[in-house]
Amino acid sequence: MAPTADYPLLLAALERDLAAADFAAAVDRLAELAAMNNGAWGFGEPSVRDTLRLLPGPPRRQLLAVLLERARTAPGSALGGHLFELAQWVVLGLALPNEADVLEMVLDVAGEQWTDYDTDLPGQAWSLLELGRPLPPGFVAMMRRTVAGAYYGHRGLAPVLAKLTDLPLLNPGEAWADRVMADASALGWPWHELVAHAGTATATKINKTFEKRGRELLHTAGTDKAATMLASWLELVGRPRTRPVVRPRYGGDVNEAYDPVNVTTLRGLIWLTGLLTPRPDTARLLGAVAETSLRKVSGIGPRSPKIANTAVHTLARIDSDEALAQLARLAARLTYKSTLKEVNTALDVRAAALGLTRAEVEELAVPAYGLTSVGRRVDDFGGVLAETTVGAAGVRTSWVNAAGRAVKSAPATVRSDHAEGLRELKAAVKDIEKMLTAQAERLDRQFLAQRSWTYPAWRARYLDHPLLGTLTRRLIWLVGDQACAWGGTGLTTLDNGPAEVEPDAAVRLWHPIGRPVEEVLAWRERLERDEVVQPFKQAHREVYVLTAAEENTGTYSNRYAAHVLRQHQFHALAAARGWRNRLRLMVDDEYPPATRDLPEWGLRAEYWVEGIGDDYGDDTTDSGSYLRIVTDQVRFYATGAREHTAHAGGGGYRHGRQHPPADGLPLTDIPPLVFSEVMRDVDLFVGVASVGNDPTWQDGGPGGRFQDYWNSYSFGGLSGTAQTRRDLLTRIVPRLAIADRATIEDRFLVVRGDLRTYRIHLGSGNILMSPNDQYLCIVPNQSATADTGGVFLPFDGDRVLAVILSKAMLLARDTAITDPTITRQIRT
Repeated sequence: MAPTADYPLLLAALERDLAAADFAAAVDRLAELAAMNNGAWGFGEPSVRDTLRLLPGPPRRQLLAVLLERARTAPGSALGGHLFELAQWVVLGLALPNEADVLEMVLDVAGEQWTDYDTDLPGQAWSLLELGRPLPPGFVAMMRRTVAGAYYGHRGLAPVLAKLTDLPLLNPGEAWADRVMADASALGWPWHELVAHAGTATATKINKTFEKRGRELLHTAGTDKAATMLASWLELVGRPRTRPVVRPRYGGDVNEAYDPVNVTTLRGLIWLTGLLTPRPDTARLLGAVAETSLRKVSGIGPRSPKIANTAVHTLARIDSDEALAQLARLAARLTYKSTLKEVNTALDVRAAALGLTRAEVEELAVPAYGLTSVGRRVDDFGGVLAETTVGAAGVRTSWVNAAGRAVKSAPATVRSDHAEGLRELKAAVKDIEKMLTAQAERLDRQFLAQRSWTYPAWRARYLDHPLLGTLTRRLIWLVGDQACAWGGTGLTTLDNGPAEVEPDAAVRLWHPIGRPVEEVLAWRERLERDEVVQPFKQAHREVYVLTAAEENTGTYSNRYAAHVLRQHQFHALAAARGWRNRLRLMVDDEYPPATRDLPEWGLRAEYWVEGIGDDYGDDTTDSGSYLRIVTDQVRFYATGAREHTAHAGGGGYRHGRQHPPADGLPLTDIPPLVFSEVMRDVDLFVGVASVGNDPTWQDGGPGGRFQDYWNSYSFGGLSGTAQTRRDLLTRIVPRLAIADRATIEDRFLVVRGDLRTYRIHLGSGNILMSPNDQYLCIVPNQSATADTGGVFLPFDGDRVLAVILSKAMLLARDTAITDPTITRQIRT
């Protein structure tokens, strides 16, 4: 790390502040230096440490006090951590054994760390104990974390920890743990004993010994009271930390992680919950715990698969429709393999017990959530009516007061007199939103699952189901050989005539592959005319057929080769679409390709990808995983065929280290539906994860290495998804408020503003400005929904399309733009 021009000036100012004994100003300088060198105090010639090395004892103590105070006022921040590291170094020059106040302050600030391996801390802790002072609670929590799971530091701190008595039941700092300790303290025996018993849950699954003692304690505490308390604790799992800690310089975002000291007790509390008679919210809470425990933390991975698996095991033990519904929802939503395997096992066991297929169990498990007709629920709160409707716009609740007048929210009488019912309604709305997402994803997977139903079963489970009907009635179905859709009062054919249905007809999802082009276009026009928003692309679904190049290569496709993708985004997309993939690390190791298993077809699809870059740090995360990958071929193999591997950093795929790759199956032998759906997935991976989509990469990324790729992708030819986008925009643009300023030209949406004319690429969404094709960088807000100006879109899920329309609306009125980051580019 080379010093910057400001470094000597800051160091000189630090020396002046120290000479003047202005330690507050000195710490201000140190904070500036920490921002410059990321807390590398040995950086530079001379370094900060060199400057402080000769500082004598009394001023060193004064500096230490100010340093520690500043570190304490920045809990959880990088600055706090950097200043504390320096404070630990400053301590080395002091004789501290009898200075209890300073020792206590040092250890208190050390407690702001997640773990700590400083070799001086054990000695300082022993000194404070010998002076008759207790160790600060935060320091004790840090010691417990270090001893429980840290690679370094545990040897010195373990004896100190072993000396302590009356340790708290849990480490403080997590919302649920703080509540548990407060409640156990307030309620007394047997609650303290109950929580302590939860802390003995060290096995992977509940055993008879734990269950017997747990039931005794629950009975003593009162099962109704215990159910209420356990639910209130589990509801807080995953909430933000109540006491943030300093994120380590190298490592993950520990403030989002679970405290390893508390995990065993949390597992035990979940087990205890499963021993009680289920409440209406029990299954919901367990499902939420499973999901939040699998939330990925930067630099760490999933928070706690152990806890997620415990929640799933407990759901599997509960014999209720609500528990089965949560398992079915998790089966559609989870991507973490080990937990998903547990969910699948639980559903398979339940299916076998009921004498049903797994698919039938998942269908029958979908609850109505109080909906009494398709997409409608009415609750009466003492004359005040709440009508909840479910549709393409989402889940909405409208209120009518006792006088019959519509109001915006629940009246005060409902909030005071019907609080429990109102809470149940709000919880049901959240559950409906989650279940709709899961069921839309499950239905989207039915194309390749080759699922079909008898008409009576389909009608009961889908068309007339209070919740699933809201999705089913926005899709196209094949009833027998007849394509039909919901027409408002019944099934209708393409020409809006009533569908004639045979009682024993088979029902399948309609797919555009193999259908006449005229029929596909007609369905699109009908949906757009009737403003039907499909839950996923069906009528507008991309169809991928073999190209001449693929017929020539024979056994592989290069259609999506040579793309540069963001690895972690690709990995998440692959998991969501049912592909197996491993994050590639910059290590000497072999990795299989991204793979999608197609057991119904006896096939396996492979997408060959490799890590790219060789600069650890610029091309990797702190944990060593590649930031980017480069793509290669798509191939198909028979199920069970030997898998290939490739070195993490490239070199090509092969069998072992010696054998070349086996030829894939001829692409002409792959069923058209399978080929199209697999290529659609791959198009999605490239379309979403390509660095060419990033509007801030016009300089080519690190070192400009990807400049050529970014240019070719950002403004090059259109993929299948982008072509579908173009076809739709061709019909939408004439209906826009800016229709007189917008046209489709080749692969661009061209928008005429008052200051410039703009060409928005239909693949990447990136923009060129006239007259010289100057690049315009507009970064969309990833957390907000793009403003499309109220334009109807016939399907959900295409964010790039929404961003393109939003940019078009903005640029058509370029004189009204106030964002200086945009206007500066336009007027330059």
